[in-house]
This record gives sequence, structure tokens and C-alpha cells, in this order.
Amino acid sequence: MDKHSELSEAATDLILEVFRFNGALLNSGDNLVGDLGLTSARWQVLGAIVLEERDLTVAQIARRMGLARQSVRRVVNDLVDSDLLKYSENPHHKRAKLVGLTHKGAETYRLADQRQIRWAKALTDGITIKDLKTSLSIIRCLEERCTEEVGQNDQEWNL
Repeated sequence: MDKHSELSEAATDLILEVFRFNGALLNSGDNLVGDLGLTSARWQVLGAIVLEERDLTVAQIARRMGLARQSVRRVVNDLVDSDLLKYSENPHHKRAKLVGLTHKGAETYRLADQRQIRWAKALTDGITIKDLKTSLSIIRCLEERCTEEVGQNDQEWNL
């Protein structure tokens, strides 16, 4: 097998494993926070706002999560109905309302975060910090290439 084929095969194996890992991660997240009235999707939306430390528009949340605005809007509406998020006026835009946590939403996120910290510790037991940082670096590099470089000329791959 030549070097290009070996590299392509390794990249494909990594991509497929990331897909499987994403599914396992979402299932684990659902199990971890289900009794709090959250799903992984709901938890991610709350987290996007918490990590930004300010209210965001649905479009801003979607961009940060790398998801379609429509799917994020559905989750946000569910969270508003559950009194975990609230809409407020946006001084910078008439139609795009800001989305922020309610007191209940902040408390729910805090509880989920406490669980996640313990879960992450158990999940990574026996893995070195160096290996975790290397994995993170590689995933970030590939994500950047997907979103900025390779995706710019999709016609190139349509042979």
C-alpha cells in the first residue's frame, strides 16, 4: 500500500471512529442528564450560552455549535417552554431576540456540569494528559480544515 493510500485509509478510519464516538457521546450525555429534563442537544445549547458568558441569538448559538439554525431554534423553543431559557429584546437587532438562561436553567446546567466533571474523570482514567491534548489538537486541526480549506471547493472532489 502506498503512503497516500495508507494516509487516506487512516483518515477514513479516524473519521468513522469519530462518528461512532459522537453517537456514544450523545447517548452517554442523554443518560447522564436525562433526569434533569435535558438531552445532549438541550445541554449543548445551555452550554453554548454559559461558555460565552452572555445572552446569544439563535444564529450565534448555531454557529458556535456548528449546527443549522432551524434545529437550534427548535431546541431553544423547547428549553423556553421548560423554563430553562428565556427570550429578551436585542438592542442590536429588531427581530433576532437574545436567548439567556433562567434561574432554573442556570441551576440545571450547574448540576449537569458537576456530573460531567465526574464522568469525564472516569472516562479518561488511564489516559495521559499528553495523549488527550494530542487528540484534541488533531481533531481541532481536522475540524478547521473541514470548515475553512477543504470545504471551500467541494467541486474538486466530485470526479
